[in-house]
Amino acid sequence: MLLATIFESGLSMEYYLILSSILFVIGVVGVLVRKNAIIVLMCIELMLNAVNLLLVAFSTYFGKADAQIFVFFIMVVAAAEATVGLSILVLIYRNARSVDISIFNKLKG
Repeated sequence: MLLATIFESGLSMEYYLILSSILFVIGVVGVLVRKNAIIVLMCIELMLNAVNLLLVAFSTYFGKADAQIFVFFIMVVAAAEATVGLSILVLIYRNARSVDISIFNKLKG
């Protein structure tokens, strides 16, 4: 509903493309640069939310609700991913007393 009123007020689709692109790039840079696993998970969530924003904007722009249903399922999967990821991080922190990503290399072999 909110996006429908925004589109009627004259805000074009380009603003949503730019905002979504900026959020996605911030998420990618955070995943590639940071070593803290919690921040990496937050950046992955930021990328998923950027895609969700774009899907809802396109759905509202074209007047179809298909993408909004898909966004709901993405949010459910993201919540499950956050739950599993944080539980794995808690277990690793218990054993290694750190959430540094370089610890995952020690788990090999």
